[in-house]
Amino acid sequence: MPRSKKGKRGSGKSGVKNGVKGESGASDDELTSDILSHCSSASETASVLEDVTGEQVDELTAQEETEDKLKQCIDNLMDKSAKTRLAALESLRQAFSSKVLYEFLTERRLTISDCLERSIKKGSGEEQAAAASVFALLCIQLGSGDEAEEGFKMLRPFLTAILIDNGASIVARQSCARALGMCCYVSAAEDGEDLIKSLALLESIFMSSYPNREGALPTPKPGSAGLYSAALQAWALLVTLCPASRLTVLLDIHLPKLQACLESVDVNYRIAVGETIALLVELGREIDEGFQVEDSEGLCECLKSLATDGNKHRAKNDRRKQRSIFREVLHYIESEDFTEEKIRFGVESVYIDGWMRRRIYDAFKEILESGVRHHLQFNPLLRDIFGLGAPLILDATIKANKISRFEKHLFNSAAFKARTKQRSKVRDKRADVM
Repeated sequence: MPRSKKGKRGSGKSGVKNGVKGESGASDDELTSDILSHCSSASETASVLEDVTGEQVDELTAQEETEDKLKQCIDNLMDKSAKTRLAALESLRQAFSSKVLYEFLTERRLTISDCLERSIKKGSGEEQAAAASVFALLCIQLGSGDEAEEGFKMLRPFLTAILIDNGASIVARQSCARALGMCCYVSAAEDGEDLIKSLALLESIFMSSYPNREGALPTPKPGSAGLYSAALQAWALLVTLCPASRLTVLLDIHLPKLQACLESVDVNYRIAVGETIALLVELGREIDEGFQVEDSEGLCECLKSLATDGNKHRAKNDRRKQRSIFREVLHYIESEDFTEEKIRFGVESVYIDGWMRRRIYDAFKEILESGVRHHLQFNPLLRDIFGLGAPLILDATIKANKISRFEKHLFNSAAFKARTKQRSKVRDKRADVM
């Protein structure tokens, strides 16, 4: 909504030394001043109304133009030319990540879903990857209501088919893994069965990187490390929704195997594994304050080695990134301290103060890219997830009464934890199914 501009009223004050007073007791100068003040105020009010009306018209025109372009892009998704379809998908990706379009998309979600299904089923690897990314963005736009859940149930079989197809494009499989994790996270808050299926499917992908019975890691195929990373990170996102009963099982199964994967030859996969280990330990400590990692000494030694890795065979940037991440992971495992990060957007901030919160934020950032701050500011889904409340209406009154940064941090953290616990309670009701 356009912000209204407030005109300043004239003070109407004037000297009366030399003025002649009329019947009312006011001087001619005072009367003249009052009239001029009134006229000035009326003129400014009219000017403000014109400005506001002009802004509204400009905004409405811009919105109509945007919607016309989006309608054309949706039409182009059905074009016979693969090049035209790809261009349309890219345009939709940019629009969905940079704007909040709930009302427009709610009316057209079935049409868009049909088009995305066709691209995922019959398109090239590049088109499949683009369509899966757009579908993840569509779910973020629609939020956690019935619309997103309906779309997820509709497209999940096709995302699954690409993900488990060893002959499919690696890029397409990675995109499908991310889309599956995000769409399940957004839409499956009330459906434990969807969560179980998605977790198992993603596990089947990254568990291929686990050591064999002799303890040796498999030789990775070209591109497989990127797929393992995408599947593991999507799985870690969904793990944040699991109830304590399910988490206990997952910790026993995966922590020892993931520890072995820290020896992977791919730096990005090692980093994804390290962050997932930290997340699982954090979740384990939430369940049980006395939670201990099996072979914690061995884990810490491995983390220390990665945090000080000076192997010159690795790229300089890779070494720097790896050392930074693993110093954080090691510090958390040893002392339970987390290096807090502050994300600013508009006049607000989100504090990333734990591994769970980081995984959730990073998952949205991977899909929304530079648009993540806009969505934090205006998208009700993200504001709910991060405990930000309704989007702010900024005016002078609110700015004058802003709460302190520390108070805002405490509120956001408490709201986030309360929401996570509530979602976990919903899962706990289905613990016997898990």
